[in-house]
Order: sequence, then C-alpha cells, then structure tokens
Amino acid sequence: MSGPTGAAIRTEGLTKRFRSGQVAVDGIDLVVPPGAVYGFLGPNGSGKTTTIRMLLGLVRPTSGHAWLLGEPMPEAGAGVLPRVGALVEGPAFHPYLTGRDNLRRLDQCDATADPGTSRTRIGEALERVGLTAAAGKPYRQYSLGMKQRLGLAAALLRPRELLVLDEPTNGLDPQGTREVRHLIRELADGGSTVLVSSHLLAEIEQVCTHVGIMGRGRLLAQGERHAIATDDDARLTVTTRESQVGAAAEVLRALGLTDIGSDGPVVHALLDGTAPEHVSAALVHAGVDLIGLAVQRRSLEQLFVELTGEGFDVAR
Repeated sequence: MSGPTGAAIRTEGLTKRFRSGQVAVDGIDLVVPPGAVYGFLGPNGSGKTTTIRMLLGLVRPTSGHAWLLGEPMPEAGAGVLPRVGALVEGPAFHPYLTGRDNLRRLDQCDATADPGTSRTRIGEALERVGLTAAAGKPYRQYSLGMKQRLGLAAALLRPRELLVLDEPTNGLDPQGTREVRHLIRELADGGSTVLVSSHLLAEIEQVCTHVGIMGRGRLLAQGERHAIATDDDARLTVTTRESQVGAAAEVLRALGLTDIGSDGPVVHALLDGTAPEHVSAALVHAGVDLIGLAVQRRSLEQLFVELTGEGFDVAR
C-alpha cells in the first residue's frame, strides 16, 4: 500500500463484495484533485453510492484502501470527517421537528462546532439553499425537493474542505437544479473540493472540472472533463469542390491524419491531435478551395455509452 499523494480523495483497489457474492465496487482507483468539482457519473446501481459510503466510513470495504484529505479511512474518521460535508442517499431528519430545529439538533451533536455561532450558521445555511421561508415548517410537511435542500443545508453548517454530494438535485425542479449547480460552483470558488455523484449528464457537463465514469462496479474512465471525451477521437470534415476531393485527401494524408474517406464533396478523417487551424492552412496553401471545415468531438454522453453499452439519462 502506498500513501496518498496530495489528492482530496484517493482510493487504491477499493472493493466491496456483499455476502450474496455480488461485487458492488470492483477495485477502483479514484483520484480527486484538491479544488476540483469531480463528477462521479453512472446509472443507478453502478456502485457510486456504495463507493461514497466506503469513503465516509459508513461501510467497510472488502479490500483496498481509501484516503480523505490525506487521511486513511475509516481509521482516521473521527479526525477528518468534521472537515467533510456529506449528503448521502437522501437526508434523514426527525419528521416532527422543523427544518431549523433539525439543523440545530445536528449542530449540537457536532462536538467540534462552536455553539456561540450556531444560530448564525444555521440561518446562513438555510438561506444558501433557499429554505429560509420554510425553516419553521415541520420536516414531515416538506416536499422531496425541500428535504433535499435541507440535507444540503446540513452539509453546509460549517465551512468544509471537502463536500461529498450523492444525487444532490434529486427531487428538485429545474430552477432548484440550477441553484444547486450555482452553489457547487460557489463552494469550489471558495476553496472546497466537491465530489458530486449523479446520473444526470447535464449536471456534470455544466459544473464539473473532472469526471469519473462508473459502470457495473468499475471505474471505466476518469480525468479532466475537457480532455476525457474529446481530442483523441475527434473527426475532421472538409467540404471542397468535388474535383478537389483527391487533392484535399492528399493534404490530410501528408499531415499524418488517418482513417481518411470521402462522400461527395466532403472529406473526413481522424484528427488524431492535429490542430484544425494547421489543417486549414495546409489546404489553402495547397490551392484547395475550402468551403467548410468542422470538427466533431466525442461527447461525454457518447463516451459513456461506448464504455458501458448503456443509455444515459440526459434530462434537465
């Protein structure tokens, strides 16, 4: 076992096998850099929540290791978890207490929280998630979206170095979803690292700096969002006069592009890391009439489908 290397979250070979023999999480190596908004993607049942529960010490792994903020879990949980805010599998609160009283009770249970600032911090947390007006209502009267907001407020009662949010927009309307995305950006801008688990593609594409894709318990890909699904498989299409298709293809071949083909006046090829502006300059220099040039990059959704063979919920 090697030690952590400065990552906010890191795992090595993290595995969870249930007594039934089902392998829920199969040897994953997560790396979440400090300050990142890490989108933990995958359909329901892919192992995301089980992974999060192991990270937080709620479930013991069958094998492998995990670190939060450089500390081993679950061994260092008592020291590191006060620096972590979490929303996992939907919040659990007392139904007959108000939203504010539920937060007050949670804050009183936190031995590391300052009682003198409790009222102010609770008010600020409620305001950040848009629940100030409903703070006096019993929790049992809350809608699913309001319950989810209160769970977020609980995670925000104190400044956190790391936030782990499991499906944070579950039950929220489109406006609520936008507000949560804005809040995640705000938290990251304030210096927090955020891991957000989701099965909604739009959530990840709009807010995350890094992405990890889970499927059937395995981590199929991870990396920076802008790099993980783009240039390696980008395809170039060049539109020219039909009489110049051959000349255009020769230029692309000379530049080292591969998988070159044509369809009428359109020539297409695998870009393979070549800058599109270099291609256009070479075509013009060769006297090819450049009517159009476009690059089609593989989307995050396409990558997900290719890796898992499953569809993806792109609603919202």
